[in-house]
Amino acid sequence: SAPKDAVAFHVQGTPGVKLYVVHETQSIKLPSSVGRWPLAAGTEVLLTMDTLSKDVGDEKVRISYFREGCGMPVGRAMLYLTCVEVSLDADTSRSGAVNRTLLDKTTWTWGPDGHGAILLVNCDRDDPKAKKLKDKTLDNSDTAIRSYADLKDMSQLVLRARGPRPIFTGHRLVLHIDYSSADKVGVFYAGNSVALEEYQHVLGGSKLAYTVKLSRHQEESIFYVEGLAFPDVGFSGLVTFHVTLLESPEKGLLEIPIFTDTVVFRVAPWIMTPNTAMPLEVFVCSVGDNDGFVEAVRAMAEEAKCPLTVCPLQENHSDRWIQDEIEFGYIQAPHKTFPVVFDSPRDRGLVDFPIRRILGPDFGYVARQVPEHASDLDSFGNLEVSPPVTVQGKEYPLGRILIGSSFPRFGGRRMAKAVKDFLFAQQVQAPVELFSDWLVVGHVDEFLSFVPAPDRKGFRLLLASPSACFQLLKEKQDEGYGEAVMFDGLEKEDKPTINEILASENLQKFNNYVQSCINWNREILKRSLGLAEQDILDIPQLFHGDVNSGAGAYFPDMVNMLVLGKHLGIPKPFGPVVGGQCCLEEKVRALLEPLGLTCTFIDDYYTYHIAYGEVHCGTNVRRKPFAFKWWHMMP
Repeated sequence: SAPKDAVAFHVQGTPGVKLYVVHETQSIKLPSSVGRWPLAAGTEVLLTMDTLSKDVGDEKVRISYFREGCGMPVGRAMLYLTCVEVSLDADTSRSGAVNRTLLDKTTWTWGPDGHGAILLVNCDRDDPKAKKLKDKTLDNSDTAIRSYADLKDMSQLVLRARGPRPIFTGHRLVLHIDYSSADKVGVFYAGNSVALEEYQHVLGGSKLAYTVKLSRHQEESIFYVEGLAFPDVGFSGLVTFHVTLLESPEKGLLEIPIFTDTVVFRVAPWIMTPNTAMPLEVFVCSVGDNDGFVEAVRAMAEEAKCPLTVCPLQENHSDRWIQDEIEFGYIQAPHKTFPVVFDSPRDRGLVDFPIRRILGPDFGYVARQVPEHASDLDSFGNLEVSPPVTVQGKEYPLGRILIGSSFPRFGGRRMAKAVKDFLFAQQVQAPVELFSDWLVVGHVDEFLSFVPAPDRKGFRLLLASPSACFQLLKEKQDEGYGEAVMFDGLEKEDKPTINEILASENLQKFNNYVQSCINWNREILKRSLGLAEQDILDIPQLFHGDVNSGAGAYFPDMVNMLVLGKHLGIPKPFGPVVGGQCCLEEKVRALLEPLGLTCTFIDDYYTYHIAYGEVHCGTNVRRKPFAFKWWHMMP
């Protein structure tokens, strides 16, 4: 402290110290022409050091105090300084490697010019010894590192501590996380070793802080961080890490924090891929009575040069609805991308398939538990995603998720809150709710699909259309084909003629109702996806049923198709044959083939259609991730 009667001071430092005096709102770098400064409340001395100290206290600052009118100092104070570096770094520039940066590590921003580190949920199973496991043991479900592949899924957190070693032996260096983040991450550290058995779980769960013990010549410590949880209700996806240098005072007193550095990560979201993305693998179930269907899908996959995985009867337990059981997506960080299968809560015969056959090295798994009984709207035929769109200037470069609901009705079936909340929390594919509860099954894939196109937005939305179907049948009637029959070639089915279908007031009335439901969705889709009428193709389709129990496809539902690039696997409608061709098939070809698409009509009548499903319901496709990086968008 300054002597009691001192009124001015002079300050000087050794060459490694930069000094500044702040006086009357101005900052003056020393040395300056001013020799003495008033010892006033508004005067401050600032100092910085740019070079690491070689020894403790090797730089100094001396302050001399003066009385009024006195040339000799009445007192001196000496400040001994030691410059050390303590920093916590991650891949905040999103380059795929950890580098020193001037970016603000304490914030996370979206967009092409954004910054902030990214963390993957370590939800695959890299352990080669775990292949035979039937339970949901993921890599992040324990506190062990079992393979070097496991480390590659994690993000690096680099602690740098440089300077005279005695400083670090006399102080404590602590890596710590907030309590709210403890169940969201796991951190592993092996010191100077790279041996798997040396990696210890040091943060996460009940471990909120870890004291880092530096070896004599160790200046960098690399920690490996894994995500334990996807963004969801109550978790934005942001996780914060701190390193703090603590001074150890006299025994019995609390440690004093000297410096803290902070890094923020965001957990990567789960991302869906649309029909228009390149197919990488097709899935179908063999259930004993669908050999012809499986072979048709196999032939189509070969044509599209896409591998086929057939789930055998002993694994699907007669459950053929593989679209309803799972949805393929992916997660991505600058250093790593891998697919992740989302397991629906329907849990029927295929309940074990995603765990036994899909989960594995660099193939992750996620599910959401539904406390209440799962409804048909929780099956993933009711979960689709559009291609990328722009809506009134707002870009959705990863498309928008589409789910079915009972809105605008009160009551009715809705997707389970746990599933819906998860989808909304991912942020990057802002979901749109459609009205699907008018259907018996209630899935959005029963009345819509997307196919690639060479023009406009790069795709067309296909909508089932009773109006288009009645119009087509009326045209054929006017051309003199009123006696042509439906379901020709299906021995067990009645064969109504075009005249009889058009004369059925009940069928007409019910389909007018269905058309009104589809029109409601049409307007939502146009508004939510920024579509014009030219972006929509009406696929002729009739439905039967009643308003209370719901609608089902009257003949195989052609929008419920398998899309493999330019190759379309469409349910064979068994429509009236006119001029040697099914007029429904001919109409669909006329709509789709000008877009460069190839239409293959697959007979699914007795294997899928009569059970209220079609080709899309009975298949699934893993697709190529978007080239667009999710962190470049503005949600």
